[in-house]
Amino acid sequence: MSTTEQVLAIVESVPPGRVTTYGSIADVVEGASARSVGHALRTDGHGVPWWRVVTAGGRPAPGAEAAAHERYLEEGTPLIAFGDGVYTVDLAAATWHVEADGPP
Repeated sequence: MSTTEQVLAIVESVPPGRVTTYGSIADVVEGASARSVGHALRTDGHGVPWWRVVTAGGRPAPGAEAAAHERYLEEGTPLIAFGDGVYTVDLAAATWHVEADGPP
């Protein structure tokens, strides 16, 4: 299974309302980095719940904040609002741990 296929399989396993980080995925996919996880999602991740992967600070992919925010509200993902539409995912409440909770 290629690195991209592994990344996409993990992202598909993240339950609604939960998130994982680019780095957490990279930690379990041999040869992957947080940057390569982001690249896989950007180029091949349109069919998976890409919004469930965030930065280590709880932010969605740059430029996708509004679309991700809609999905978070639909799924009941815990958020921390800072006003004026600025938010992060509440990682303490929403983190799904790849190694403990699912694939590979």
